[in-house]
Amino acid sequence: MNRQKVIFAVLLVIFACSLVIGYLRMPRQKRVEKPTYVTGMKVPVAKNVPGSGSEENRVHLELLDRRPSAGVSVRRNLFSNLFPVEVKKAITPLPPPPPPPVKPPVTVVQEIPPASPLIAEPTPLQREMARFTFLGFMKKDNRKTIFLTNDKEIFLVKKGDKIAGKYDVTSLTEEALTISSLQDGGEIIIPLVENKPLQAPKR
Repeated sequence: MNRQKVIFAVLLVIFACSLVIGYLRMPRQKRVEKPTYVTGMKVPVAKNVPGSGSEENRVHLELLDRRPSAGVSVRRNLFSNLFPVEVKKAITPLPPPPPPPVKPPVTVVQEIPPASPLIAEPTPLQREMARFTFLGFMKKDNRKTIFLTNDKEIFLVKKGDKIAGKYDVTSLTEEALTISSLQDGGEIIIPLVENKPLQAPKR
């Protein structure tokens, strides 16, 4: 209850302040010490004196009494002085814009890709030797034996053996294998690289 009483008192104070401010700001009627016009006083009336007005704002009625001569037709605007006609200025059109510059044609040059080097086809000897992969070698009693595989079998090859039934092993070292063809007897030296297929030179 005390809180409601406080709020009610505050609202009453605000309402009283608004009444005082409204009364102070209310407009009051002012009094003039001496009036300009008294009751019964004659007010002077301005008379239009001929010739006193501007010639431009006067209507020329005397032009109505004039009779044009026979065969001559004259038309004149009597109210030209009161309503001057605005003369419209001729609008000069702007010149057309210049044409856009012509771009020279672009020549497209096609680059010819370099010719890929021709890959020579392997010879029959190279294809036959590439089927075998060198796995390693073994040395026993001053005799060397190499291990070859063709993904199916493992072959033990030593000097004097035959490879693929057509090539005789004539020499065998840790770095190279020398074979000779049974057909023409020519010797071929093949380098030995571990876990790599035999790469025979061209013949």
